[in-house]
Amino acid sequence: MFIIRRIKFSNFNTTNKVTNMSVMFSKSTSLKKLDISNFNTNKVTDMSYMFSGCLSLKKLNLSNFNTKNITDMNYMLSGCSKELRDEIKSKCEDKFIKNAFILAPVF
Repeated sequence: MFIIRRIKFSNFNTTNKVTNMSVMFSKSTSLKKLDISNFNTNKVTDMSYMFSGCLSLKKLNLSNFNTKNITDMNYMLSGCSKELRDEIKSKCEDKFIKNAFILAPVF
C-alpha cells in the first residue's frame, strides 16, 4: 500500500485540451499538500468529485485555477476540511459553489 501525502506537478502538461478533471484526486485520504498551480483549466467543464474524500488535504495551490467554463462541480469538495473548502471557494464562480459543497462536513 502506498501513502501519498504530497504531490507537486511541476512538469505536468494539462494543455488546452483537457475538459474533464472529475474524480482526479478523489479518495486521496492521506494527501496533505497539492500544488496544481500550473494546471491549465481554461477548457475544463467538469470538476465533479475532484477533491471528494481528501480528508487530510490542507494546503492547495490554486493560483492559476480558472473555473469560468465549468458546468459541473457537484460534490467537488465532499468530505474535505473547512480550510480546503474556503480556499477553493475563493477561486470559484458563485453559481457552482452550492453544489460543490454538498455533503461537505464542517470541521
